[in-house]
Amino acid sequence: MSQENTSSIIVVGKLGAPYGIKGWLKVHSFTDDPQGIFDFSPWLIGQQGKWQTLEVVDWRRHNKGFIAKFAQINDRDEAMAYTHAEISMDSAQLPELPQGEFYWRDLIGMSVVTDKGYSLGTVDDLMETGSNDVLVVKANSKDAFGQAERLIPFLTDSVIKEVKHDAREITVDWDPGF
Repeated sequence: MSQENTSSIIVVGKLGAPYGIKGWLKVHSFTDDPQGIFDFSPWLIGQQGKWQTLEVVDWRRHNKGFIAKFAQINDRDEAMAYTHAEISMDSAQLPELPQGEFYWRDLIGMSVVTDKGYSLGTVDDLMETGSNDVLVVKANSKDAFGQAERLIPFLTDSVIKEVKHDAREITVDWDPGF
């Protein structure tokens, strides 16, 4: 994998400390379903901007996390070299989502417009709260309401009216003064 072609790479976890003497490593998963990180292989492992692939040959639950064994790593010394490395995948490996569902990364950078045509800004981030996800919308620099940022609940139907993938725009029912 060349360094230039990293735009489609998504970090899905991180390798922890070595476990045992046979080259196993602790795995910290960032995926919604933590075990889902093992659904794809090989993994892209990133360290200091360099990428390589590692093939998971075995894994298991360990305490509150996971441990994994890789084809290319056979002892504790080799495993040490991968401590704290990022576990990534190419976005092409992501499963297709059903109609109306989105990956967070797809929403970042989209324009957010009220159903009355007022531009609220662009999606800068998303937050997970206990009850629902929240869009963090960075307001336009000349926002008429003096807002720098808005937090808009991602509630389909009541707040989120339409997500137009091709137009990169989200239509919301939202008071710009909020």
